[in-house]
Amino acid sequence: MAEIVVAASERSETGKNVNRRLRAQGLIPGVLYGASKEPVPVSVSPKEIGTILRSASGENTLFDLDLAGSRRKVILKEFQVEPLKGRLLHADFYEVALDRTLEVSVPVELQGVPVGVKVQGGIVDFVTRELEVECLPADIPEKVTVDVSGLELGRHLRVSDLQLPANVTVLTDPGVVIAHVVAPRAEEVVAPVAAEVPVEGAEAAEPEVIKKGKAEEGAAEEKPEKGEKKDKGEKKEKDKK
Repeated sequence: MAEIVVAASERSETGKNVNRRLRAQGLIPGVLYGASKEPVPVSVSPKEIGTILRSASGENTLFDLDLAGSRRKVILKEFQVEPLKGRLLHADFYEVALDRTLEVSVPVELQGVPVGVKVQGGIVDFVTRELEVECLPADIPEKVTVDVSGLELGRHLRVSDLQLPANVTVLTDPGVVIAHVVAPRAEEVVAPVAAEVPVEGAEAAEPEVIKKGKAEEGAAEEKPEKGEKKDKGEKKEKDKK
């Protein structure tokens, strides 16, 4: 594989306004980190970083950061992407020593069609898509390919079942499930509601109707409105007294 070299420039100024001006010039801000070294603010081309991210090894690509003629062997430590347009906004780099191991995350790729799917009608449940590994920078695998063609219905494939190169140590717990084949979920069948069958000879019950108008009239009769004259009989009784 050909060496990848990314040109970088050291930044003397930092801050939001400076970063905006950098992006307007077609560059993005970044920071170069290293063991026992002070962080160095840098600026790089987002196109070159994007090419690295789209490569087979992605974030784990080992490349040279050319800083004023001095090359540093680095990998991407972190990067920030604009949520809406997907443009790179920031990238951090970690300088590595080729003779020292480091911890990285490596993607898992399933290979083959499980017998539990092909013959037994199951479905593959891909549970763990990344593994934490430790190795020398030059030995970082692009991905971990897992053959699942022999996986039967109800069976699990765990981290302990994997076979990786001797120079790569898996840090993920051995009991973690990578993938398993499960039975498809049965669709719930809703039982139809039985219609009431009328009994022969029985009269159909009439729906109860509340006559709101009548009720209101009765209420109005009980409470005479303000200013209404009282009953004549009631008045005669008072006159007699």
